[in-house]
Amino acid sequence: MKDYDVIVIGSGSGSLIVDGALSEGLKVALVDKGPYGGTCLNLGCIPSKMLIYPADRIAEIQEAGKLGIDAEIRSIDFGSIMERMRKSRRETQTQIRKGVEQLEGLDFYEGEGHFVADYTLEANGERIKGKKVFIASGSRTLIPPIKGVDSIDYLTNETVLELKERPGSIIIVGGGYIAVEYAHFFAAMGTGVTILEMLGGLAQSEEREISALLERRMAKRMRIYTNTQAQEIRKTSSGCTVVAKDGKTGKEAEYSAERVMIAVGRRSNADLLKVENTGVEVDKRGFIKVDDYLETSKKNIFAVGDANGQQMFLHVANREAAVAWHNSISRERMVMDYSAVPHAVYSHPQIASVGLTEESARKDYRIQVGRVMYSDTAKGEAMMEEEGFAKAIVDEDSGRILGFHIIGPYAPILIQEVINAMATGGSLQGIYGGLHIHPALPELIQRTFDNLE
Repeated sequence: MKDYDVIVIGSGSGSLIVDGALSEGLKVALVDKGPYGGTCLNLGCIPSKMLIYPADRIAEIQEAGKLGIDAEIRSIDFGSIMERMRKSRRETQTQIRKGVEQLEGLDFYEGEGHFVADYTLEANGERIKGKKVFIASGSRTLIPPIKGVDSIDYLTNETVLELKERPGSIIIVGGGYIAVEYAHFFAAMGTGVTILEMLGGLAQSEEREISALLERRMAKRMRIYTNTQAQEIRKTSSGCTVVAKDGKTGKEAEYSAERVMIAVGRRSNADLLKVENTGVEVDKRGFIKVDDYLETSKKNIFAVGDANGQQMFLHVANREAAVAWHNSISRERMVMDYSAVPHAVYSHPQIASVGLTEESARKDYRIQVGRVMYSDTAKGEAMMEEEGFAKAIVDEDSGRILGFHIIGPYAPILIQEVINAMATGGSLQGIYGGLHIHPALPELIQRTFDNLE
């Protein structure tokens, strides 16, 4: 058995810990089943955005009529769009692999690994033990127990990236972030899209009025059925049929398409690692329990990223990796702060949010709420953006920014100003301290705070 100072499981955010450990001159092992680089790089945010960017351009052309532009899309090369994404992914994987091979002091175990005893893993048939272990093993697609689901070749956020031909029609089971992003993509490509969501609306973790607007806008391009739970999937000669029950009436209906995509959420990989063999506890969902310092129930074993299920975004995982590594080597520990975690949804329209929603903020604070339409700014009016808006939530007693939410063009870019202000204390001076260009969309941010009441 080989002994190491540090064992890292997972090569996404875990690679940051590898770099930190090697810089300290420690003996390090990396265990990863691949593909190297983690979920975001290979199966999640990066390849999906390479697909969604052309979808955005298509949607803009389709909506250009409101600006007096008579534009037409003559053809869409689906195969070329998909291959561009895969080519970029292959090239990046090759570059990263070369970099790993050149790292001195690192032993790379490429394959499945699992715990067999305290601080001890079996990887590629070999046992290794670490003084400190960092679990950055990610997550995988949650497949619900729908009758007949295993009888079809369903798509997930992973397998969809291997499509060579555009499906003529698709049913997406789920209405969260992955579902609405791929619904936008396929609708833009010309696929007939049907969404079946068991909850009362799309993207339910967002502000209620944002979720409602998203559904209204997307319903113009596809069929959306909420409060509708898939009960059974049958394979047919022309594709698949999903039998779903209406949550309000209890009635069943059938929906047919060439392909079915499952996008109901993610599940932990902790079970594959058999973390119980090293005394690491998991929660009811199967994600690894961590304290405020990202340490598990077992001393000197930390869990970051999707593995702990706290906030499943790469930018969060990277911050967690930095915090966990610091806490593993420093006497003065850092608390992982999730109060100003931002996220974006690359649907059409786009969504960006940071901090608390109005509903959650009202539980603990006396708040002021500001709301402004894009069309209330000169640039928004020029764009004829009539439905998009921004919403601010501020603590009335302290004036501190608690949350901010946008739905509309360039939302993930516009919100950065608020993220920066919240990261430095949340003072409104962070918004008003600098001039805002007129006319430009960032005026949307200032105008939203101007409307607090």
